[in-house]
Amino acid sequence: MMIRLRFQTVPLLLLFIALAVRAVPAAAVEGAAPLVIGETFTLPSEVLGETRRINVYRPPGATEATPLPVLVMPDGGMAEDFLHVAGLVQVSVGNGTMRPFLLVGIENTERRRDMTHPTQNEEDKKIAPRVGGSAAFRGFLRSELLPAIRARYRTTEETAIVGESLAGLFVVETFLREPDLFDTYIAFDPSLWWNDRQLVKDAETQGLLRVSARPKVLYLATSSQAEIAEITRHFAGLFNPQTAPRVTLHFNPMPGETHQTIYHPAALLAFRTVFKP
Repeated sequence: MMIRLRFQTVPLLLLFIALAVRAVPAAAVEGAAPLVIGETFTLPSEVLGETRRINVYRPPGATEATPLPVLVMPDGGMAEDFLHVAGLVQVSVGNGTMRPFLLVGIENTERRRDMTHPTQNEEDKKIAPRVGGSAAFRGFLRSELLPAIRARYRTTEETAIVGESLAGLFVVETFLREPDLFDTYIAFDPSLWWNDRQLVKDAETQGLLRVSARPKVLYLATSSQAEIAEITRHFAGLFNPQTAPRVTLHFNPMPGETHQTIYHPAALLAFRTVFKP
């Protein structure tokens, strides 16, 4: 099976920008001030045994006194997906197509470790020195990140999570294995091929009855990546009023997008659909 990896072009772009800025004479930037869009802090994690950087964006019009629901995003570093998703939240809240959410981005340290569950597939194991750490990362979210966010900011009880590719795999796994951690689960091109599709096979043979009795929302979108689209379509077909009576499922095929381009347009549609005012 061909292994699909995300292209990390943003860090290279930022390097070019940094070099260009250095080349500008000091007089040309005299009086310039930092451009601030949110807040960032570090969170020591006993669960992960490391310190993680957390980036937070509050949409315009929401003051510190305004309690907000929380939208968590893996791949939430400044050189990852945080900036463009924050932009979507800003625009969507501003034009009235999305309810205000507090966006919480988690910067990666070992992405392929944190986003994957254990695998028996030897090809899967080649993508990183360490894989299979999703249970620990979920523990970090549950016992450290979410309590820290609630202690630092005024929030409501509503929570959501969004991710793409391996982060989408993590979103779906969390939905199936710990559904009460979040209320809304949003996954774009989830890497459900991981471990020979075992997550989908388990859902098919063991059923979806582990999903909470409380209402949940699951939003899935796929690109032109044929294998991912086929697996995700099959997974979406497992949902019906008998197998998951309290789940509202949205499945949005986007064949005009590629695995590298799907996140931004899919997130815009997802936020308008599941977070509409």
